[in-house]
Amino acid sequence: MEALSHRHLLTLKLTVDAPGAAIIGSTGSGLRSIVPVVSGTFAGERLSGRVLHGADWVLAHGDSRMEIDVRLIMETGDGAKIYLTYQGEFRGEPGALPALARGEVLADDSYSLSTRARFECGDKRYSWLNDVHAVGTGTQSGFNPTYQLFEIAPLAK
Repeated sequence: MEALSHRHLLTLKLTVDAPGAAIIGSTGSGLRSIVPVVSGTFAGERLSGRVLHGADWVLAHGDSRMEIDVRLIMETGDGAKIYLTYQGEFRGEPGALPALARGEVLADDSYSLSTRARFECGDKRYSWLNDVHAVGTGTQSGFNPTYQLFEIAPLAK
């Protein structure tokens, strides 16, 4: 079996307003909250800029697992607007989610954070992003995550 071909696309650092989250409450699917993303930066070989705003539609399951559903508006250094959406999962040791809610920094080996991402851009300079499939891994620093996103090369036909 061949290894999956990939290349680093960008590093994404987000500033999250966890205290400003809208807590929807316990639903049949889990504990739903919507957490504002107030700013951030992204940088890679082919694009870089800042995060204008967005939110994470979080669904927590118990005290150690949550689903994330993030939608962001980004702006490149040369003015192009990009829509980024990514979904994924945080899995941690028991008690990880309450620790995150308190803004604690978790040990890197006590959790995993993985994502799959899609981009949309109407600017011709970055239209190649519309065909990118990306996966990523993340780390938490208190409330604020940092992701490494990797472009997955299309399979040969």
